[in-house]
Amino acid sequence: MTEVVAALDCGSNSTRLLIENAKGQVLRRELRITRLSQGVDASGTLEDEALARSYRVLAEYRRFMDEAGVERGLLVATSAVRDASNGEEFLDEASRTTGVPAEILSGAQEAAFSYDGATSGLAPDVRTTVVLDIGGGSTEMAMMLGSTMFSYSMQLGCVRVSERTLGHGVVNPEGAAAAREMIDLELDRAFGMVPAFAALDSEVRLVGLAGTVATLAQLDAGLAHYDRDAVHHRHLSRETVLRWRDRLASETPEVRLTHPGMMVGREDVLVAGLYVLDAVMERFGVTELLSSENDILDGITASLLHGQRA
Repeated sequence: MTEVVAALDCGSNSTRLLIENAKGQVLRRELRITRLSQGVDASGTLEDEALARSYRVLAEYRRFMDEAGVERGLLVATSAVRDASNGEEFLDEASRTTGVPAEILSGAQEAAFSYDGATSGLAPDVRTTVVLDIGGGSTEMAMMLGSTMFSYSMQLGCVRVSERTLGHGVVNPEGAAAAREMIDLELDRAFGMVPAFAALDSEVRLVGLAGTVATLAQLDAGLAHYDRDAVHHRHLSRETVLRWRDRLASETPEVRLTHPGMMVGREDVLVAGLYVLDAVMERFGVTELLSSENDILDGITASLLHGQRA
């Protein structure tokens, strides 16, 4: 009988599920916007409303896991839970609800899983591959040089930057300036802590994943309905990033939702993610990004299936 495993990711903005079997067949991918990080940046606590939303989705995912015959799994939590005083209580309840172990990933662990997932199936390239994971509360950058992984987790994410600087509506000049300053300071810190990033020349293949990049790919493709084949490994220029960033920044969230490809739950935070994306592209001196629909979930299922985790 073919083993079936599940990976669950409780991120700052979304809660996701991947069910895969030992043959590499994806049996189910699910995503729900739960905004677990709502208010965490200001209060340091996961709010009751956000917890309730997340628990409802996790209970739904448990039903999907039962239907698929999942035998083992792992639930991971990232930035929002790392930052919250009641993060351990959330993990305990999440584990009870799903019936699988739950743990908080460090920024380095998050980057490593994301790198493994995003680079699976990528063609070889003479350039150094840098994986960029823009989340709701944090942003990870990771690369391999030889057999050594270099990574850094920045206190930047589309929800965090929105709550601190941009707000959730039309962006004003003051908010835009504050966002750029916040992002630049974190990038300065990242490049200072990991000199290998600063030592890279412009020969970088930047691979982007998670909600900001996925939604941008859908907007660029004009997709009214999600089509994985159309967005996975889609090439996105920096010009495209800037065009959509500035267009969406001038609109209300309600107007943003009228664009084919805009996902409900991202309309109020996508602009912040695009500010982060543009700044990273500028810092690495790249004019193009490759989107990836393979991400941290794929890295986790690979570790479960290939014996790295019991």
